[in-house]
Amino acid sequence: MEIYTIGGFNEVGKNMTVVDLGEDAFIFDCGLHLPPIVELEERDKAYNEKTLRSIGAVPNDFILDSKGISKKVRAIIPSHAHLDHIGAIPYLGYRYNAEIIGTPFTIEVLKHLYYDNGIEIKNQIKTVQPNSSYMIKGKNRSYKIDFINITHSTIQTSMIALHTPEGVFLYSNDFKFDNNPIVGKEPNYEMLKHIAKEGVKALVVDSLYSGDERKTASEKVARSLLEDVMLTTSNERAGIIVTTFSSHIARLKSIVDFSKRLGRKPIFVGRSLNKYVSAAINVKLCPFAKDIQIASYRKQVEKTLSHVNRNKSKYVVVCTGHQGEPGSVLDRMSKGELPLNLAIDDHIIFSSSVIPTEVNVQNRKVLEERLKKRKTRIFNNVHVSGHAGREDLRDFVNMMNAEHILPAHGDENKLKPMIELCNELGYKTGKNVHLMSDGGSIKI
Repeated sequence: MEIYTIGGFNEVGKNMTVVDLGEDAFIFDCGLHLPPIVELEERDKAYNEKTLRSIGAVPNDFILDSKGISKKVRAIIPSHAHLDHIGAIPYLGYRYNAEIIGTPFTIEVLKHLYYDNGIEIKNQIKTVQPNSSYMIKGKNRSYKIDFINITHSTIQTSMIALHTPEGVFLYSNDFKFDNNPIVGKEPNYEMLKHIAKEGVKALVVDSLYSGDERKTASEKVARSLLEDVMLTTSNERAGIIVTTFSSHIARLKSIVDFSKRLGRKPIFVGRSLNKYVSAAINVKLCPFAKDIQIASYRKQVEKTLSHVNRNKSKYVVVCTGHQGEPGSVLDRMSKGELPLNLAIDDHIIFSSSVIPTEVNVQNRKVLEERLKKRKTRIFNNVHVSGHAGREDLRDFVNMMNAEHILPAHGDENKLKPMIELCNELGYKTGKNVHLMSDGGSIKI
C-alpha cells in the first residue's frame, strides 16, 4: 500500500489523498484551497482549471501522471459536501476513468457545482446511503468501501473505509463526535469498532484542532446559543440578520425554528445558500423547506430585501458573508449596496467562526469595522466547531488502534499537535505516525 498525500497536508483545504494498491488506485476527496479563490474573485476574474492550478487552488495531481497512477484510478470518493473536499472534482475529475461515489447530499451538491460552472459531467456518478457499503471493480478483484456515518458541520458526512488485502485504509477527514445531532444520524460507533477489530492498516485523520485541549461540543450547544441571542435580546423592532455556513443544514434549521418562535419569516439570501438548501430539498433532507423563502439572483435579492426593509420586524434575514467574503450579501449590505439599510441596534449574528487563514481574518475584520460604523449590534461566535478537539482525537485513536496514522487537514503547525498526541499514545514519529506534506508519499 502506497499513500500519496496530494493536498491538505500543507494548508487548511485542498484535501486529496490517493491510495495505490499496485493494480488499482483510489482518490479520497478532491477539494479547493479557498483563500486564493477569494482573492481571485475580489479581482472579478472568472476561473478554469488552468487558472486554478496557476494560483494553487486545486491539488497538484500531476504527480499521479508521472508515477503512472492516473490510469489505474478506479474511484473518486468524496467524504462530504464542503468545497475544500469536493470543489476541485468538476475541474480534475475528467482526468480519471473512475466513478465518483458519495452520499446523496454530497453528490447532489457536486452536481450543482458542475451545473453552476457550466462543466459537463464525464464520470459515472453513484450515490451510497450513509452506513452502507459499495463494491468497486478493480483490474483483477473487487474492493468493498464502507460509508460510515459521522457528524460534522454538514449532513451525510462519512468516514470511508477501503477494505484491501493489506488491511483497512480508513479516511476520516472531517468529523466530530456528536451524539445529539439536530439533523441526520448519530456517529456509527459500532461500525467503527467492527473495522478496528478487522484491522486498520492506515488512518488519515482530521487534525485541524488537535492542539485545542477540548472535547468539541454538540450542535445542541450551538442551538442553545442561538436561542439565547435570538429570543432573549431586545429586538422587537430591530432587523435580525444571521450569517452562517451555507452547508450547515442543522444550524439553518435552528435559525428557522427560532425565527418562527419570534413570529418572523425567515428569508434566505445568497447563491451559496440556495445551492446547499436546494440540494437538501432535492434529497429530502431539508425539514424546514416549507417555512422559508429563498432569493439568490440579483434582481430577486434586491426586490426581496427592499420588501424586508419596509418592515424589518417581520423577518429574519439569513445571508452569506460570515467570513467577510467580498461580494457576499452581508459585505454588500455593510457597504450600502443593497436596499436593506443597516441601522442602529439591528442585530448581526455571526453563527460561525473565522476559518483560520490570513485572508479570512482580514476580510472579517474589515467587515466588522463597517458594521460598527453603522452602530449595529454584533453577536460573534454563536457557534460550535464541526471538527474534533484533542480529547475526541485521543478517544478515536484509541478506538481504532491503527497500525499507521497520517495527520491531515492543515499546515505543519496544525498537524504537529496530532503527532505529539500520537506519541503520547505510544506511536513513534517516522515509524508509525507520519508528518506528511503535499506531494509526498509513503509505502506501508
